[in-house]
Amino acid sequence: MTVNVERPIAVRRKLAAKPFSRADRLFFGVAKAAAFSAIVIVLLILAFLLSRSASTFAEQGIIDFIFGSTWDASLSPIKMQLWPMLWGSILISLIGTVLAVPMAISIAYFIEFMAPKRVAKVATLVVDLMAAIPSIVLGLWGAFVFTDVAAGWSKQLNALFGFIPIFENNSDNFLRSPFIAGLVVTVMIVPIIASITREIFSQMDRDIINASLALGGNRESTLRKVILPTAGGGVVGGILLGLGRALGETVAILYVLNLVFDTNWYQILESKGGSIASMIISKFGEAGPEEVGGLMAAGVVLFVFTLIINALASYIVAKAQPWRK
Repeated sequence: MTVNVERPIAVRRKLAAKPFSRADRLFFGVAKAAAFSAIVIVLLILAFLLSRSASTFAEQGIIDFIFGSTWDASLSPIKMQLWPMLWGSILISLIGTVLAVPMAISIAYFIEFMAPKRVAKVATLVVDLMAAIPSIVLGLWGAFVFTDVAAGWSKQLNALFGFIPIFENNSDNFLRSPFIAGLVVTVMIVPIIASITREIFSQMDRDIINASLALGGNRESTLRKVILPTAGGGVVGGILLGLGRALGETVAILYVLNLVFDTNWYQILESKGGSIASMIISKFGEAGPEEVGGLMAAGVVLFVFTLIINALASYIVAKAQPWRK
C-alpha cells in the first residue's frame, strides 16, 4: 500500500536588488521623485479647488449642489446647482463610448492580428498621432466641417426611428445636439481605446489563438470566445480611461453643443444639452466672485468623478494583468 505524503508548497522567493552605485542611486531618486510629484500635483490641484469652493458647498449643500437643477446668478442669495450639466456630461460620454468601443476594438484587432507588419506599423503610428490631436482642433473641425454632415445623419435617424423617444426631435433643429457632441467625442477617444486594446492584444499568448483557429474556429468566433474573454479586463480598463477622457472634454463640446441649463434626459437629437467642463469655460469670463466659487465647486465634482473612473480603470487593468506587478 502506498501512502501519499503531501509535500509542503515552496514559498516563492522575491528577488530584490537595491541600487549601489552613485549613478543608480541618482537615477532611482529622480525616478521616485518624478513618480511622487505626480501625486503631489494632483493633491495640490484638489486642495486648491476645495479651498476656493468650500464656501459654495457650505452655502448650497453638497447634495443640493450636485443633484439640484437650478443655476441662477441673479437671485439673492445666488442659487447654483449642477445636475443638468453633470447628466449632460454623462450622456455625451456614454454616446461617445458606445460608438467608440466597436471601432476601437476592430482597429486594434486589425493592427495586431490581420494587417501585414508594414501596414500595422503605419496604422499604429496614425492611431497614436490621432490620440495627440488637440481638442481645440477637433472642436473647430466639428463646428465648421462635421456639424452639417452629422445634422444630416440626425435627420435620417429621426425620419426612420422618430417613433422611439430617444430619436425624437420636436424643434426641427438638428444642429448642436448631444448626438453631434457624442460623435466628436467618439473621434477623440477611439485612438485612446484602440491603443490600449492593441497593447493588451499584443501581450496575449499566440498559441491559444492558433489553437482556436486550428480546431476550426473562424476569426470572429476566436475574437468573441478566446481573445475578448482573455483580454477583457485590460480592454474594459482602456474603455474606462476613454470614458474619463470624454467626461473632461471642454472646448470641442463647447463648439458643437447648444448649452441649455435644462436636464435633457434622453433626447439626443434635440438642440440642447449640457457639459460641466464646457459650462465652466463659457461662464468663467463673466462670473462674479461668488459664481466663480460655484464654478470651482463644479470643477471639484468633475475632478473627483473623473478620478474615480481612472482609478477604477487602473484597478481593473491591474487585476486583469497580475504579472505586471
